[in-house]
Amino acid sequence: MSKTISVGIAGATGYAGQELLRLAARHPAVQVTTAMASGNADGVRTLPSLTRIWDGEITLLSVDRLAADTEAVFMTLPDLVAAEVGPALVARGLRVFDLSGTFRLRDPGQRQRWYPATPDLATPAVYGLTEHYRAALPDARLVACPGCYPTAAVLALRPLTDAGLLEGDVIVDAKSGISGAGKTPSERTHFSECHGSVAAYGLFAHRHGAEIEQELERTVTFTPHLVPLDRGILETIYVRVRPDVNETMVAAALELAYAAAPFVRLTGGALPEIKHVTHTNFCDIGWKLDAGSRRLVLIACLDNLVKGAAGQALQNLNVAFGLDETTGLT
Repeated sequence: MSKTISVGIAGATGYAGQELLRLAARHPAVQVTTAMASGNADGVRTLPSLTRIWDGEITLLSVDRLAADTEAVFMTLPDLVAAEVGPALVARGLRVFDLSGTFRLRDPGQRQRWYPATPDLATPAVYGLTEHYRAALPDARLVACPGCYPTAAVLALRPLTDAGLLEGDVIVDAKSGISGAGKTPSERTHFSECHGSVAAYGLFAHRHGAEIEQELERTVTFTPHLVPLDRGILETIYVRVRPDVNETMVAAALELAYAAAPFVRLTGGALPEIKHVTHTNFCDIGWKLDAGSRRLVLIACLDNLVKGAAGQALQNLNVAFGLDETTGLT
C-alpha cells in the first residue's frame, strides 16, 4: 500500500476506544499519530493492555492537535462532547468517524428527543452501516457509525423490508454483554448486580430503538437486556411474512443483499452463537420460518466492541479511503 493514513482517536480510554486503538495500530495502511482521552480528568497516561501493540501516551483532548497531526479521526466521545468536537474537526478539513450516537438520526424531531445537543449540519452525516451505505462513504466527511444493537437488527431485517416480504409487527429481543453499557461504573454494571442475572432495561426508552426504526422505516418493539458476559450481542427477532412468502424467498433476499459483504455470514438454520463472533468483525445471521403460521424468527450475533463499534468504524475508513474493505480486520 503506497499511502499511509494518519489517524487520531479521540476517546481512546473507553472500551470501544481501546478496541479501535488495538485494531488501528495493526492496520497496514494506518498510522495512529495521536490518541486522546475524552476529558482532562486522567491527564497523560498509558494503556498497559496495549503494551507492544501501541506504546504511545494518551493525551488530553485537543481539536488543534488533532487537526495538525491527523487526516482522519475516530471519535468515541460522550454525546455532548462529540456534538461540539465533530463539526469543529470537519470544519478543519478532517474526515471524522463518530462512534457516539450524536449524528445518527436524520429526523429533526427524533434528534431533538434523543440527542438534543446535536447541532444542525449543512451536510448531514452519512450513516455508517457499511453494507448498506458503502457507495456514500468515499465522499463522506462525517460518518455516523451505527449503534451495536441497530447494526445487528438492521443487517438482519433491512433486506427483508426492502424486498417487501414482511407484514405486521417487528419485535427485537436483544441481549448484550456488559461492555455494551460503557466503561463508566454504575449500579447496573456492578459485578454483584449483573453476575448470575439477566435484566431487561430501557423499554420504550432506548435511543437505539429510534435508530432501528429509522433504518427500517417501520415501528419496532425493541427490548434490550444485559447478560453476564463481557462482550457480544445476540438478537432474537420475531416477524411475520406475507402469505405468499416462503423460506426460499427469505434466503434469496438475504443472499442477494450480502453476496459481496465480507463481514456478514448467513448461517440459515444453523443458528449463530455469541462465541462464534467474539473478537471478530462478523455479523452472523440465521433464521427459521414456520410456514403454517408465517412466523419468521431471525437470530443475529456480533461482537458489540468490534462489528458493533470499532471494527465497523475501521471498515468504514477502509471504504472511504479506497482500501480493501477487509484490511486490518481479518
